Amino acid sequence: MRKYIKTFMFASFATVFLAACGSGGQSNNEASTQDGQTADTLYARKCANCHGGDLQGGFGPALDRIGEQLTKEEIVSVIENGQGGMPPKILQGEDADKVAQWLSEMK
Repeated sequence: MRKYIKTFMFASFATVFLAACGSGGQSNNEASTQDGQTADTLYARKCANCHGGDLQGGFGPALDRIGEQLTKEEIVSVIENGQGGMPPKILQGEDADKVAQWLSEMK
């Protein structure tokens, strides 16, 4: 019985975690309406729920010094493909590139 309860609790937590970090935005079939937004605005809309508004972390890791650990290209890959508990396709294309450039300067 305890094993069942632990499994249920883990599944519940994982569901809530993934829902909180989900893009909550457009499907891949919808046209992008984010053109022209700055990197920090995109971050606030798509990333801050998990990584914190001040880049200090939350559900996801802190990103305040991520530029010391990853290159811009590596950050783009994580944004577009996901990693660990982060789902893929939070941002794509030019938007992912903008945010990755901005984050790569965090040192």
